[in-house]
Amino acid sequence: MNKSQKKWLGLIMEKYFKEEIIKEEITESLSDNYTKILDLLGEDSHREGLIKTPERVAKAMQFITQGYKIDPQEILTSAIFHEENSEMVIVKDIELFSLCEHHMLPFFGKAHVAYIPNGKITGLSKIARVVDAYSRRLQVQERLTIQIRDCIQDALQPLGVAVVIEAKHLCMMMRGVQKQNSITTTSAFVGEFQQSATRSEFLKLIAASLS
Repeated sequence: MNKSQKKWLGLIMEKYFKEEIIKEEITESLSDNYTKILDLLGEDSHREGLIKTPERVAKAMQFITQGYKIDPQEILTSAIFHEENSEMVIVKDIELFSLCEHHMLPFFGKAHVAYIPNGKITGLSKIARVVDAYSRRLQVQERLTIQIRDCIQDALQPLGVAVVIEAKHLCMMMRGVQKQNSITTTSAFVGEFQQSATRSEFLKLIAASLS
């Protein structure tokens, strides 16, 4: 991929994540199905407050799941720079919102991502965009954590990658066990972060307040 192609791809990514990419034919089909769902739940889909609801939900679902339409590795490779730096790079407190694939209820929280460069770095915003790309799909938190780690490892070939996600799951808060204060933490490490000292440094840094 040459420089002009990378620049073009970067502009596409920027637009993609700022705008809702909605397809009219998908909206229409989803709206029909959501109308049926409302009726099956015992609602009147024709009453004033619900007339536009199927269309709104159809558009919302396309936005929430638009991660299927993007290749996260392309996000990273669109902005690779050659640097000799080999110190830990951390982007922490990345907000994430996703849908649990078991109940299609939201889970939300934050991701902390780090890598140790091996001659190549990427734009810092690209790390957050990778989190978005995988989050905006039907997910489980465990897989999401590993996908982010593996994507960065494959694209940048760094000396190591670390990912920690902390999230609240509405499938646990609104139904089932109904534990409103529970937080799920998952982690995935590869390379240098499998060493205790490096992993401890990362965990200490993401827990610290530098303000």
